[in-house]
Amino acid sequence: MTARKPYPPIEPFRMGRLAVGDGHEIYFEECGNPAGLPAVFLHGGPGSGTSAQHRRLFDPTRYRIVLFDQRGCGRSTPLGSLDGNTTWHLVDDLERLRRHLEIERWLLFGGSWGATLALAYAQAHTDRASGLILRGIFSGRRSELDWFYECGANRLFPDHWENLVAQIPAAEQDDLIAAYRRRLLDPDRAVRARAAEAWTAWEGATVMLRSANPPTRASGGSVSDGQIAFARIENHFFFHELWLEEGQLLSNMDRLAETPGVIVQGRYDVVTPAITSWQFAQAWPKADYRLVEASGHAFAEPAILTELLDATDRFADELATG
Repeated sequence: MTARKPYPPIEPFRMGRLAVGDGHEIYFEECGNPAGLPAVFLHGGPGSGTSAQHRRLFDPTRYRIVLFDQRGCGRSTPLGSLDGNTTWHLVDDLERLRRHLEIERWLLFGGSWGATLALAYAQAHTDRASGLILRGIFSGRRSELDWFYECGANRLFPDHWENLVAQIPAAEQDDLIAAYRRRLLDPDRAVRARAAEAWTAWEGATVMLRSANPPTRASGGSVSDGQIAFARIENHFFFHELWLEEGQLLSNMDRLAETPGVIVQGRYDVVTPAITSWQFAQAWPKADYRLVEASGHAFAEPAILTELLDATDRFADELATG
């Protein structure tokens, strides 16, 4: 397979803010062709926000591309707020945004946590999802959280793991998510910054198949408010197990029996191991499962990016003629 490059950089033809309740306003933008096939990009995290790179995953001549920053992150306000910030609030926000933009049905594109949100929304609003493109599915089961924050990924990245646990006294290391929550909610910004730096460094070290980032001890000296917000929101969702019943998304896949989908999965994805996406593919008759060799978790890995671009092109063909 020849590696593909993203579509050329583009600017939004519309930007706006939408009040969604609980004091939150979400930022949204539209790019590409106003008369094109509607598609919404769901960013990961939770809490990371969208970027200009995400616009480039779709053919701008064929797609009406919608991007938005979920509650509390990116350009949405208030930054880092955990109030009224749950999976089901975000599902409602997505539906509110669809109605605001007067879109009948749209293609959902999400990776990692974005795949979680796409599945939760599509299962709740099956008539509004024209299809799904999912990368590295995370479904929020206890086994998935334990793999990344208790016993699993640490065996592959013991040097980076050491930096993560170094911030936490031995007496609290039996529950790192709860221990980090206490620090990320601390009134002292310096405490929050050190915790956020270590929390995000662990994730950043594991997302690519090959990482050039050496492990470093957290100092908190140059941590942005956005980085703190990301860590707070992600930890908040994981602490509450995403407000999902154990195995809920997989159990409800019968709701998507008639919905077409593409699943792109890196074989060596350490953040969301392939077993999860494999199980979803077995339960989803209309899913096209792409297990990508020599790839990890990030959408920017060349082979994964190529599969994602092929998927958006394929949906543009199929949905336009369907």
